[in-house]
Amino acid sequence: MIPTLLAEIGIPLLARLLREGLERIDHPVAEAAAEGLAAVEGAIGSGDIEAAKLADANRHLETMAAIRSDDYRAALAQVNESLRAEIASDDPYVRRMRPTFDYILAATWAAQMGAVAWAIIADPPAAARVIADMANLSIIWSVGLGVLGVYVYQRSREKIGGASRLSPAAFGDMVLNLARERG
Repeated sequence: MIPTLLAEIGIPLLARLLREGLERIDHPVAEAAAEGLAAVEGAIGSGDIEAAKLADANRHLETMAAIRSDDYRAALAQVNESLRAEIASDDPYVRRMRPTFDYILAATWAAQMGAVAWAIIADPPAAARVIADMANLSIIWSVGLGVLGVYVYQRSREKIGGASRLSPAAFGDMVLNLARERG
């Protein structure tokens, strides 16, 4: 009974989700992959692929997920440890480096947005070109502003007292739970 249940949940669900996602991509490789996954789903549904083999594949999938989860947990523990070391440092520069970076980043972003707004207002015919040129900077800004957002969010939690009491393992579990909820 358990192999049958596993066979109905793991690989078949993954194959269906991947197929449905790939069907939305207009590309020959994605279409071929979607057709292949549809064939796998058909073979599972008709019983051509045995439940025991599916259960074995699901166990392998679970093992690989556990290994990756352990890797992510170790990486998050290292990041958490380095952040705690920065906060506890006696060196004023080390403690103030992140906030200083964040203030500089926020001021730079505000200055650039002000310059873009001024350029659009001062020369409306050039607005399309200015906006298109801004798109070229989106990756750079997404990284910097993403770092800023994560830092501000995490720092706010530390001030409340919740995050500073988390162990590295609990922090990793929290991130994994959030990923599962949104995933």
